[in-house]
Amino acid sequence: MDLQDQLKNLFPDYVPEDPGPENPEPEVWMQDAPILCRYEKRRGKPVTILEGYTGADADFAKLSRKIKKELGVGGSFKKEQVIIQGDYRDRIMHLLKEMGFTVKRVGG
Repeated sequence: MDLQDQLKNLFPDYVPEDPGPENPEPEVWMQDAPILCRYEKRRGKPVTILEGYTGADADFAKLSRKIKKELGVGGSFKKEQVIIQGDYRDRIMHLLKEMGFTVKRVGG
């Protein structure tokens, strides 16, 4: 007998509520101009930099949080740039295209 069955025996009149979507997608501002995705080495370590996004600071935070969570890496957003640790250009570009952004690869 699992926990759900035990709870039904204890509380027969209880009807569980529908929790709705577990993790709603964060809404970020969509722009027409492409986001530039480039690769750089800083202090000998690779970073991927996203430039050209013109949303508010809250949108920058949501966008960088979603990318970092999806890739399982660290990063930040500063001065209208999203900085991701590591060379993840292809995966980031694919993720942003799925979200509906236009992305342009700069360099290599």
